[in-house]
Amino acid sequence: MTMKSVTLGTGGLFVSQLGLGCMGMSAFYGDTNEAQSIATMHRALELGINFFDTADMYGYGHNEELVGRAFRDRRDKVIIATKFGNVRIVDEHGNETRKVVGTPEYVKEACDASLKRLGIDTIDLYYQHRVDKNTPIEDTVGAMSELVQAGKVRFLGLSEASAATIRRAHAVHPIAAVQSEYSIWTRDIEKENLPAMRELGIALVPYSPLGRGFLAGQFSSPSEIPKGDFRAMLPRFQGEAFDSNLAILETVKEVAAARGATPSQIALAWIFAQGDDIAPIPGTKRIKYLEENVGSTAIVLTNDELQKLNAITTEHKVQGDRYPTPMMGSLNL
Repeated sequence: MTMKSVTLGTGGLFVSQLGLGCMGMSAFYGDTNEAQSIATMHRALELGINFFDTADMYGYGHNEELVGRAFRDRRDKVIIATKFGNVRIVDEHGNETRKVVGTPEYVKEACDASLKRLGIDTIDLYYQHRVDKNTPIEDTVGAMSELVQAGKVRFLGLSEASAATIRRAHAVHPIAAVQSEYSIWTRDIEKENLPAMRELGIALVPYSPLGRGFLAGQFSSPSEIPKGDFRAMLPRFQGEAFDSNLAILETVKEVAAARGATPSQIALAWIFAQGDDIAPIPGTKRIKYLEENVGSTAIVLTNDELQKLNAITTEHKVQGDRYPTPMMGSLNL
């Protein structure tokens, strides 16, 4: 099976239709294993995936270093995307605070630091991780554009940006892709953002297309979430909200069972059915789940299956926000 290609933007950036999110290899989702993670990235490349996503804040830079080590001897075969602007600060007592920074000075400083950690000369796709509400987007993207002119970055992207912000940014420099949470149970961007992106020729890179594992049937109870796992603090994974949201998962499971597929494959097949300008980046640190996800690219859902899946969030309203209240405030909605 040959992996299809997706064009991100109008400038000629081509990536595999399925990418690999590398965040969980360094942070947020329980225990990590470097050797296992690198083996998973190498297997992804063998399976036709060339699009790998990281960020400077994943593991305080560790994830970029890990991705850099994995592809140091095969740089010409991969498209590396990373992000800046989400700054994690830990004080002497171990307490963590976060802030979003998009000043021109910081943009250039962050890029140089990412290039060093990745061990590469040029970042293929450089996203602003979150929009800095205190810095005009024109200033941030202007600085990002200078990175392109300097040869340090090839293409620009945004993450969790509103339609208005996307338009303003694109007027300064072409935006190739916008990364947003998008899945069967998170469809907010369909109202304004996605139409604006399509009008401008900007591709969508969905993160958490499996609902952070929920739509894959990874958990049947909040008690099954490992200690220290980021998902335990997410409203959708807590108490009554979790129990209510199981009805959404059941529908995905029904479609999967009828097709002889897994729930995660159906969730990804739904993403592919939403357009040819979409390249999801499900994250995994295990080859088993990677191979399962790749299997989704061969599944074409029928109209009846799509109608059943599209009706999920109207029949079963999703309970709980995507993030805790303080983190929701960082989204440019």
